Amino acid sequence: MWYPLARAALFRLDPETAHHFTLNSLALAEKAGLLGVLPAVPEQPVELLGLTFRNPVGLSAGLDKNGDYIDALAALGFGFIEIGTVTPRAQPGNPKPRMFRLPQAGAVINRLGFNNNGVDALVRNVERARYDGILGINIGKNFDTPVERAEDDYLHCLDKVYAHADYITVNISSPNTQGLRSLQGEEALTRLLSALKERQAQLSGEHGRYVPLLVKIAPDLSLAEVEGMAAVFRTQEIDGVIATNTTISRDAVSALPHGLEAGGLSGRPVRASSTRVLRELNAALDGALPLIGVGGIDSAEAAAEKVRAGASLVQVYTGFIYQGPGLIAEAARGISEARAALAQAGAAGQQTAAGVAGTPGAAS
Repeated sequence: MWYPLARAALFRLDPETAHHFTLNSLALAEKAGLLGVLPAVPEQPVELLGLTFRNPVGLSAGLDKNGDYIDALAALGFGFIEIGTVTPRAQPGNPKPRMFRLPQAGAVINRLGFNNNGVDALVRNVERARYDGILGINIGKNFDTPVERAEDDYLHCLDKVYAHADYITVNISSPNTQGLRSLQGEEALTRLLSALKERQAQLSGEHGRYVPLLVKIAPDLSLAEVEGMAAVFRTQEIDGVIATNTTISRDAVSALPHGLEAGGLSGRPVRASSTRVLRELNAALDGALPLIGVGGIDSAEAAAEKVRAGASLVQVYTGFIYQGPGLIAEAARGISEARAALAQAGAAGQQTAAGVAGTPGAAS
């Protein structure tokens, strides 16, 4: 009940100012023990990637780029947290203003451009954090690294974060770093993932633990592109996929204030395209890889939709900004109901098939 009042006050501020004010306030509240008064999110463990997630609703990368607020965000009840995107060197990102709210659409446009303090600063923050849940670290390339040498940046970040992450996400789908999405092409993707998998194997031996590698893809892919990427993921034995990042499409918001700002559009307008790509990817992979669904999740039904499309876990970001911490438990409830319905439908189908097989005169 309190969050709509807080949101109204925060939405009077510039979006980026409100972002930092909110996170700093959460950190102070967590240190003072005030976040313990929030309703607990029920335990709903999920076994995936060789890990145990406390519940299936995670925080997407982008909200806490440097890992400054891990403990405060964990206190809100997320089943897992992903920080980043982090790059080898610190960089300021794109010029301001670079975040825009579209409240009529429950959406945000950002063109932040991987603004972060660099991978060494992120590692120091992770080492200080007390959080003992599942932590993902999202890695990218510096804006001034030629795309032909992007592999060097990803390998550098992989080396640095491997010992501190439960899983690592390779971000090749942000629209705000020039040339980054070209890494989604089959040839470039094969080269990059081959190098990362080779280094993952080496690091696994050095550290005595296997850290899964996931890839985050865009919602603006054709079916042919999805199928091509799926083939690469299987060949390169990638551990999982996060679908999807923000969209460059403006079809749903072009008539709204700020609707034509450059950058990635997130929130409710990306829900349909994100779910389409998720569903197509799941079909192309034939269930071979774990999928995490993200994009437009602002309700129990939106979370359930991702599960029906093939996701085992979901992540929230923009919906969290608009709906507040209550969205975590709401999304978890939607997922639980969706799984129960899928299990019931599967059981009913098995019973029907068994009945048909046992019918006198049935073909043998």
